[in-house]
Amino acid sequence: MVYHREFERAGQAAGLQVWRVENMELVPVPDNLHGGFFTGDAYLVLHTVKNRSGAMQYDLHYWQGSECSQDESGAAVIFTVQMDDYLHGLPVQYREVQGHESSTFTGYFKKGLKYMSGGAASGFNHVVTNDVEVQRLLQVKGRRVVRATEVPVSWESFNQGDSFILDLGEEIIQWSGAHSNRFEKLKATLVSKGIRDDERCGRAKLIVCDDGSEPARMLEVLGEKPDLPEAHSDDTKMDSANRKVAKLYKVSNADGDIEVTVTAEENPFPQSALQSGECYILDNGANGHIFVWKGKDANNEERHAVLKSSELFIHKMNYPAYTQVQVLPEHGETPLFKQFFKDWRDPDDTVGMGTAYVSNQIAKIEKVEFDVSTLHQSDAMAAQYGMVDQGDGEKKIWRLEGSDKVPVDSSVFGQFYGGDSYIILYEYHHNHRKGHIIYIWQGAESSQDEIGASAILAVQLDDELGGSAVQVHVVQGKEPAHLMSLFGDQPMVVYKGGTSREGGQSVEADTRLFQVRANPAGHTRAVEVEPSASCLNSSDVFLLVSSSGCWMWTGRSSSCVEAQGAEKLAGLLQVTPNQLKEGDEEDAFWDALGGKEDYCHTPRLKNNIEAHPPRLFACSNKTGNFLMEEVPGELTQDDLATDDVMILDTWDQVFVWIGDDARNEEKTEAAASAVKYIESDPADRDPRTPTVMVKQGFEPPTFTGWFLGWNDEYWTDDLLERFTKGL
Repeated sequence: MVYHREFERAGQAAGLQVWRVENMELVPVPDNLHGGFFTGDAYLVLHTVKNRSGAMQYDLHYWQGSECSQDESGAAVIFTVQMDDYLHGLPVQYREVQGHESSTFTGYFKKGLKYMSGGAASGFNHVVTNDVEVQRLLQVKGRRVVRATEVPVSWESFNQGDSFILDLGEEIIQWSGAHSNRFEKLKATLVSKGIRDDERCGRAKLIVCDDGSEPARMLEVLGEKPDLPEAHSDDTKMDSANRKVAKLYKVSNADGDIEVTVTAEENPFPQSALQSGECYILDNGANGHIFVWKGKDANNEERHAVLKSSELFIHKMNYPAYTQVQVLPEHGETPLFKQFFKDWRDPDDTVGMGTAYVSNQIAKIEKVEFDVSTLHQSDAMAAQYGMVDQGDGEKKIWRLEGSDKVPVDSSVFGQFYGGDSYIILYEYHHNHRKGHIIYIWQGAESSQDEIGASAILAVQLDDELGGSAVQVHVVQGKEPAHLMSLFGDQPMVVYKGGTSREGGQSVEADTRLFQVRANPAGHTRAVEVEPSASCLNSSDVFLLVSSSGCWMWTGRSSSCVEAQGAEKLAGLLQVTPNQLKEGDEEDAFWDALGGKEDYCHTPRLKNNIEAHPPRLFACSNKTGNFLMEEVPGELTQDDLATDDVMILDTWDQVFVWIGDDARNEEKTEAAASAVKYIESDPADRDPRTPTVMVKQGFEPPTFTGWFLGWNDEYWTDDLLERFTKGL
């Protein structure tokens, strides 16, 4: 193993470390200058976190500037391979190209990235300076990922749509064009404040001005201001149509030349396609990503050559040179990689430990145990378990009949029929705040007219409440945890078909099978499923009602709460079941189900937050294509742009957040955006995943709990004014 003195410091403690390659040596960059990169250089960036089991986990990036020499880029690759070796092959490796960095990388630098001209070869160094001789101009672009790039100090560099920072040492002047957006101005202010505080140790004067109100010093340096051009568009959003396009290749470079063989043409791939003795490339190049998987038993030459192999592959496939590369060790796979596989399981899933890889975005979200006594005051608990409260608030339920809503009698609350659609209005109290949730429940056999009417009537109900309600679209069989909790100690019962309206009940089938499942708060839902043995599941309890007998079947991994729910369901259906444990079935039970069949024996996973960390996207449909841009890093409230519609994906449900200043077309298209997002997910998501519509200023704790330090008063005054006052 190759030794370097800097390797000894690498990954010893949680945090971020940055090194620059100087004359084929690794030189550490001071902490307060992290996020600044010379375009003529190459860098190594190591991010270390402690995962749930207490072990260190590493993300190792090598970054190359647009003017970096081949020698320095090659040296960075060698150092990356050596550092990976020193850390026992545990890091996930990333190749980063200036201007096209991964969201994992940009997530470390929430204040923005600064690209500075020059490099080590030209004598430019990372130093903390009070130097008053500085004169440089930075162009600031980006809403989600802020990039400040050094450009010539001249009016010719300016345009009307961007913000610019004129750094004169003792004075820093931030200028915003006439057409620049308030959200982007706010992000630019973070960059200029960072230069003042980190590079000048707070000793420079910061001036914020707009087009037309330039200070005298700015005109003195740049001369008389000419007419400025419009902004150049550089849309970094990706077309969601490419998210799903992926192939899996086996890689061999036995004779020094890369050989790739197609292993699987279409995703989701079976996990068994990955063999420990091999290396593989998962090609999502149409979407700008290449993943290289290193089997733990692959030969050393192949493991060491993976970065080189990925570059050869990109060249061979004619992908752009800036295509993002992620190199993953076996058992260190990231959620982004796993989404391309069907039913991915980690070796430690069965014993309930955290997964091997903790996403950058959840590193600071503390995983909380469910405790109903503190639920009403914990946003994090509300978010992680989808429970805004314990379901004991006021509720009203209506059934759709034609284009009208008819109140449902409280004696049958909690019983839902597949031929109906319902609207449920719920009032919750959380942390001294009151709010409303409108659940729109759509039966699988409900008519299209009633499904359409339910959406219109929900909007009308929301309008009556002043537009403050959270709307949750629920498809039969995909009821969220909180909806299950609204009916006290009775299970929520979902009948397969029929209707509860007068005279509309269908004749009950001879054989009926109900699947009973509990939520974290101990409430149960009983869903009528096909009466077939293939529908059984070891994680649940089932009630089988037939003309030949009645049985309560208890799966090996089910809970006593689910058994209690099944007993209450039996009381509701007025039957007395025989008790059966999985493995002790009698022939009559199998006969009633039409014979034995294989079913799911695998215990249900509990570590959803790690397997599927929350992801935030800005969405746009204005070009006719559904475009998305991911927000990198830990999620904070200032990532929510008030002029956007955004999607927060927490896996069990998809939130659509509507900013006050979003365009009307985007507001009306918001629900369609959620559907398109789920359809385009490479993980082959269930199209029935619940979607939740949330409006700015009326966010429920199930939403706010995913963000660090949420402040309910955040939008009460102008953000830009508040921020500039504090400068």
